[in-house]
Amino acid sequence: MLIASAAILVGFIILVWSADLFVAGAAAIAENMGMSPILIGLTIVSLGTSAPEVLVSINAAIAGAGELAVGNAIGSNLANIGLVLGITVLIAPLPVHRNRLRRELPTVLAVTLGCGLLLLDFELDWIDGLLMLGALSFILFEMIRSQSHDPNAEEEANVEELPHMRPVKAWASFGIGLVLLVLSSKVLVWGASNVAMELGVSPLVIGLSIVAVGTSLPELAASLASAMKGHAEIALGNVMGSNLFNLLGVMSLPGLFDTQVLDQEVLLRDYASMLGITLLLAGGLYAPTVRRLAIGAPPSEHQIGRAMGVLFLLLYALYYYWLYNTAR
Repeated sequence: MLIASAAILVGFIILVWSADLFVAGAAAIAENMGMSPILIGLTIVSLGTSAPEVLVSINAAIAGAGELAVGNAIGSNLANIGLVLGITVLIAPLPVHRNRLRRELPTVLAVTLGCGLLLLDFELDWIDGLLMLGALSFILFEMIRSQSHDPNAEEEANVEELPHMRPVKAWASFGIGLVLLVLSSKVLVWGASNVAMELGVSPLVIGLSIVAVGTSLPELAASLASAMKGHAEIALGNVMGSNLFNLLGVMSLPGLFDTQVLDQEVLLRDYASMLGITLLLAGGLYAPTVRRLAIGAPPSEHQIGRAMGVLFLLLYALYYYWLYNTAR
């Protein structure tokens, strides 16, 4: 038990650090090859923050712990809104741009509902996995096509933080980061699986709790750093992008390796909680615009205040209380 717990801690630390190395190296390589900064930010940097979840999901599926990967995806989305966005909003109110309401938020809602429909039979198989990956490919294509010429895309893509490295250093960072990502994710999955066995709970619960919070650390760090620099609006884009990738890119992987039979709690407790907090976020974003339209006023940009941050954190804590009392 002690060794497994230590493996989780060490795995988390190396996982987060190696993800930074991997993303920095990959972005620098793309830059050296002439790829535009905006496209690097929208693809490599945005998706790179989900690298820990992807590696954990693949290794969990290979190790026969597919439930851990499913729990990781759902739990990470809950953490992104309840924990990451909740804490970020407490530090700085979050301005909401109209592009989010018109383009990104409807996509997040559609994907959340669509993935839930695929899991109504309590199974995740290769057909579900291919449909999810196909949807992810289409969304990425549309995102790049629509935002590559958007004047606001540079800010949303975190271009100002892109690294500048010589080719040798870039490839070294990319290679070392990738190797450490693979090894640390294996260590983390091994430790989490053994802790689950020792505690007598399912890998799903470990994925929803310990692993989900740990693999959400890159998003939390990036969002807090953005808020402290006065760019809190970047946090919302990071959360939406990460949630999309978790559902379509991370949760789809276990089904490609083997059919995953899911407990009823996955939909009735965990997915329902994720859908509920996502709808709450949508309500907080859309409500001011709907209210202004109802009185005949033109829509305008608004903010998510600290009260919403407190509500996110409270609901996140209540979910874990529910999980603790119903975990098997």
